[in-house]
Amino acid sequence: MVDRSSRLPRRGFLRAGLVSGAAAIAPVVIPGSALGLDGAVPPSERVVLGGIGIGGRGTYDLGCFLEQKDVQFAAVCDIKENRRVAVKKIADDRYGTQDCAMYRDFRELLDRNDIDAVLIATGPNWHSTAAMAAARAGKDMYCEKPCTKNIAQSLILKDTIRRTGRVFQAGTQRRNLPHFAFACELARTGRLGKMKRVYAHPAGMQAMTSGWLPAEPAPDRDVVDWDMYLGPAAWRPFNPKLLDGFNFEKGGGLVGGGVLEWGSHCVDLCQWAVKDCDPPVEYDAPKDGQLVARYADGVELIFREKDWIPLGSCPVRFEGEDGWVEAGDSGKLVLSSPALLAGRSVEEIDGYPATFHVRDFLDCVKTRGQPKGNADAACNAHIACHAANIALFLNRTVRYDNQKQEFVNDTEANRLRSEALREPWRM
Repeated sequence: MVDRSSRLPRRGFLRAGLVSGAAAIAPVVIPGSALGLDGAVPPSERVVLGGIGIGGRGTYDLGCFLEQKDVQFAAVCDIKENRRVAVKKIADDRYGTQDCAMYRDFRELLDRNDIDAVLIATGPNWHSTAAMAAARAGKDMYCEKPCTKNIAQSLILKDTIRRTGRVFQAGTQRRNLPHFAFACELARTGRLGKMKRVYAHPAGMQAMTSGWLPAEPAPDRDVVDWDMYLGPAAWRPFNPKLLDGFNFEKGGGLVGGGVLEWGSHCVDLCQWAVKDCDPPVEYDAPKDGQLVARYADGVELIFREKDWIPLGSCPVRFEGEDGWVEAGDSGKLVLSSPALLAGRSVEEIDGYPATFHVRDFLDCVKTRGQPKGNADAACNAHIACHAANIALFLNRTVRYDNQKQEFVNDTEANRLRSEALREPWRM
């Protein structure tokens, strides 16, 4: 038997339904930024970014990323406490929040499922190791250069990016500057005729092995994590001078010098001019301030210090049978003939801003396309630099086999293809 005294009268039922319905359709305030209004990008279209090793160059890169409306910077990792705090403030001030997270160990940042991509701007000692860890963690990456410390790292990095299917952009931002792109287009499309020589500026041709500095008391790990700073490099005692400036090594092995630092830009552009083909197969000992390398088809890659047209830093020159072009960071071109312009005007952008390169990377993160400074291109350019550096260090000609990925009948040169890495940082 039903207890009717507990039943809701019909009018009461309708009244209750109207009240609950009104509550269900009560307006909810949604911020315009979540809907993409007023020029904001909705969360579904944003690239959530983390930063690893954000010092001087990294702070500049971060500024380029923060200019992009579809970027949300969520976390910073650095072995220095003062840098972590400084970058967090930049991000929090930008967004008006306190949400930017700080990490000392980059693996904690990579464990976050909400981060899509990372900016890697550590010292060169860490670039390839951090990039491969990021790829294996499912992150896309913008990685500053030089991207690798030796030939073996270059090959492993390229293979890792291919296998993981991640988007990799080396910080070779000149690939996305109009006048450099036009100069390379002239070479690639045959406008200069059959290519004969491409020239790169090494900004100092010297190779050496790194040494130790006197031991000094190490700071607290939370202030500066010295062990993490060394990372895969051979251990050495703490010295604050190793924390500042552009130090290639931070461990044992062959130091790259200008051949690798400027080469990661200038040789990269030369590689682009010759259609990103395999690296040269022969590298002569330096003579009279220049080092000559040769591609399999006979085109010469010439590292030279002087005799440049004054067009700014990072100059390159491409010579074919029918003409030549030279370019530098001034944004200007010098051509063997005005006819090479074919009525076109080339935008002059002084300096070497990374904004266009960052935009190229973000677009490829969304489309899954290949950016201009992809891992394959970076690998070939870096191998050319490392091989030239080995010829410079040994002061003799070396020959490189691109199929076997080793030097031909040269035990001494092949020892310099790689170096031991500290645990747990083996690749």
